[in-house]
Amino acid sequence: MGYLIVNPRGVCAMSVSRRRLLAGTGAVGAGIAFTGAVEELFAGDAAAAAAGGRAGYGPLVPDPKGVLDLPRGFRYTVLSREGERLRSGEGAVPSSFDGMAAFPGRGRTWLVRNHENRPDAEHRVPPVEGVTYDPGALGGCTALEVGHGGRVHTERVAIAGTAVNCAGGPTPWNTWLTCEENEDKAGTGDFTKDHGFIFEVDPYRQDRTVPEPLEAMGRFQHEAIAVDPRDGTVYETEDAFERPFGLFYRFLPRRPRGGFGSLRAGGRLEAMHVPGVPDLSTVQQPGTVIDGVRWKRVPDPLAKETPIRFQDFGRGGVTHAQKLEGCYWGGDRVYFVTSFARREEGSGADHFGQVWSYEPRAGRLTLVIVFGPDTDVRTPGESPDNICLAPQGGLMVCEDGGGAQHVYGVTRRREVYPVARNRQNTGTEAEPEWGEFAGVTFCGGGRTTMYVNVYEPGTTFAVTGPWNRH
Repeated sequence: MGYLIVNPRGVCAMSVSRRRLLAGTGAVGAGIAFTGAVEELFAGDAAAAAAGGRAGYGPLVPDPKGVLDLPRGFRYTVLSREGERLRSGEGAVPSSFDGMAAFPGRGRTWLVRNHENRPDAEHRVPPVEGVTYDPGALGGCTALEVGHGGRVHTERVAIAGTAVNCAGGPTPWNTWLTCEENEDKAGTGDFTKDHGFIFEVDPYRQDRTVPEPLEAMGRFQHEAIAVDPRDGTVYETEDAFERPFGLFYRFLPRRPRGGFGSLRAGGRLEAMHVPGVPDLSTVQQPGTVIDGVRWKRVPDPLAKETPIRFQDFGRGGVTHAQKLEGCYWGGDRVYFVTSFARREEGSGADHFGQVWSYEPRAGRLTLVIVFGPDTDVRTPGESPDNICLAPQGGLMVCEDGGGAQHVYGVTRRREVYPVARNRQNTGTEAEPEWGEFAGVTFCGGGRTTMYVNVYEPGTTFAVTGPWNRH
């Protein structure tokens, strides 16, 4: 569940998605293999491209507090935990920490954090007057204002009454688009309104957020978005859990210059059609280039009667993919992640994760990289999807698999190294359970900080240290 886009101001970069990544194998054995042009993934950030990623920061040092293991010279600050009191006094910090973005300010960083709450969530996003869409839905976003030294100045509800807020993405005008990974209609459970929408959140001011869905952008199981800063086109991924699997969309806004609230002016939603490729999983060779990509207008974006992926797109249909997850803009193209594909679940072929790029001006699709298990992987099929470009160079990948959970770094030479390990056990001593990482994001402004969530127990960390070392 996630996203990534490099902030157009060159200050903050955010993650691409979360869910079921690598099988955990310990601090050094990363359990992943790559084929393809890894270096292309650094194209979105000049500094990252120049650095290309370091070879690592050394082994992880066990945390005597049993919270977060980091390399020597790094330190963490716990910014927030679920169940504590929000500093705004609006209620408890909600559960299920997921996608997150960092936004720059004068001496401060603003974080917007998704809460992927389902009906059984222990701590709902408190309904706050003026920013609540559906009182019967428990999800939403919270916003944190963080100063020097990891001091949290404010923490408040940013939007409430939304459902299963998985990922999303930032806009070039510094707002957050939060995505509902749920398409239930009013009357389902306690829902009083339809769900499956995108909402725009202002990270700086609660009173500017309007709790109304951006209906023209479609109603489906949203995962992530990325915005083309040149013309405002918004690319969207759909994480559908059963056949027919999700689609890759683009939204052509009526007001392409953007700005806060501009997406409310509407636009046209289209789905990708790759001629001769009904299922992306069947493309297996990294470096494969497909020209002539087409886009077909979505007949009913609101899915009033039929979910979009079931709708009739005419001759040739549209192209589907299992586990469409992360999405980010880099250079002159959009990248998106297919987390895994399994024949036994209905895909046309098996893989352990792909990253694709689409060049709008050329109409060209390229399979950039393929993830696969190595001999250390204990649970085949755990897949990559929460990916972040680090400003010091390299790729950061959140883990959500079996066993211990890590944030890993990957260099352009495909070297994999540990960055962090979660030590918080939500199971028992005999059967431990380690919460996955999510929402990794970086912000600089003189001192680079990595912000990252643990999904359960919901915890937000700020990690500082010698990110630019060697």
